[in-house]
This record gives sequence, C-alpha cells and structure tokens, in this order.
Amino acid sequence: MSYPKSGNTWVRFLLANLIHPNETVGFANINRLLPAPGVLSKRFLKKLPRPRILKSHEPFDVRFQKVIYLVRDPRDVAVSEYHFDLKKRYIAADMTLEQFIKPFLAGTTSSYGSWWEHAASWIGPRYGNPSFLLARYEDLLADPVGETAKIAQFLGIKADEERLKTAVARSSADTMRKLEQQQADKWTGTKNTVKEIPFVRAAKSGGWKESLPRHSVEEIEVAWFPLMNFLGYELQARQLDSKAMPVWSKTGQPS
Repeated sequence: MSYPKSGNTWVRFLLANLIHPNETVGFANINRLLPAPGVLSKRFLKKLPRPRILKSHEPFDVRFQKVIYLVRDPRDVAVSEYHFDLKKRYIAADMTLEQFIKPFLAGTTSSYGSWWEHAASWIGPRYGNPSFLLARYEDLLADPVGETAKIAQFLGIKADEERLKTAVARSSADTMRKLEQQQADKWTGTKNTVKEIPFVRAAKSGGWKESLPRHSVEEIEVAWFPLMNFLGYELQARQLDSKAMPVWSKTGQPS
C-alpha cells in the first residue's frame, strides 16, 4: 500500500523480481506477476493462489490484514505527482507546480484524497501491529538490499543476499527507464500518456529542494507537520509553533 507517487511501482518490481527470479520482470507483465485490484478483473484475482501479494493505493481497509505501507516525503510526492498528472493529462499543461500545491494539499488531485489522509488512515490504526510494516522510500534508496530483506522477512520469503542483490539490480531506476522506453504502450500506467514526460523520473529523495518554492514548502509543512515529524522528515519552515500543533505519538495516534 502507498499513496500514489511514493515509490510503489519500484517496490512492486522489487517484489516481483524477488518472487519470480526466473522471469524477466517488466511493465508488460507486472500486472500479472504482482497484481493490482482495480486494474485486473475479479475473476483473475479470485484464481490467484493464496496468500496473494497485491499492490494497491487504497486507503485503510480492514480486509487487508497484512500490510506493507510505503511512505515518502510528501514534498517529493507533490513534485512527482505534478509531473505524473501532466503526463496523464489530469491537469492543464500550463499549470505550474506552485499552482498545483493548493489542490494537492486539499486532496483534490487524487481520487485517494490527500497524502495526510491516506498515510494517517493506515499508520493511525495499524502502527506497531506485527502484521503491519512501515517502510520509508528514503530508507529503501539508502539501503535497498537491507530494506528489501526486511520486506522479504515480513512476507515469509526466504532470500539469501545474492537473491536480494539480484532483485535490487533488476529493479534499478536505469533498468526501469529502459523497460519503460520499450514497453510504455503495453502497461496501463503509461499507455496513451504524454511520452515526452517519463514515468520513471529522478528516482531520488530531496528533489523538492530544487523544485518547490519556499512558500510552497512551508504550506506543506504547516499543514502536515505532526505526521511528517513523526515519520522523521526534517522540516524547513521558519515558523512552526509546535505548541499549537497536535502531537503525533509513537502509538500512531494524535493527541
């Protein structure tokens, strides 16, 4: 699970390469190798052997009993979603990133609501539960093998270091970019979109520092300070009155 543009497709490739080491994973077959509800038919999903490993952007749903929640710095999410929405023609081609921030904060740029609403819907009720794994995109970037090992262990997948390294290498940003160039017309996420805008972009953390205007950074941080602080994202805003902000405790509940 993740809010859109949080690295979900990358982790999807990591898991597919880990689970299917003898197959060549690509955009043309990722829907089959690691399915997503809403993209595939109910008939196909019902035929999958259990336990099923699925990819989804759904907000909290009690029916998902064992969940990996992937979270990413919302400032980077904003930049990534802006370019994705341009690619998918969800927003006007002349809309600026600065103009995009207000509807992004309001949760109107995504059918899944805002980043805050989505992340809090999962972290609030499930944080600390042994059937819930919180994974940060930034940690995966910093130590892809080590973090993938944690995910594999959580899912009960036995994988030695060589298998982990192979899955990471086959899911690298460069590999995914090449696959996108070859298979963009064969995947639901990139088919019939603006080809000049890539789906796999920088694939890094902290890109917001170069893209977001200062006041846009402050808007995001002031709006979502408690959860960003809880998740360990360093804040840049000059004026954040912590006394006026609710505290997000380590139990995952605001107080």
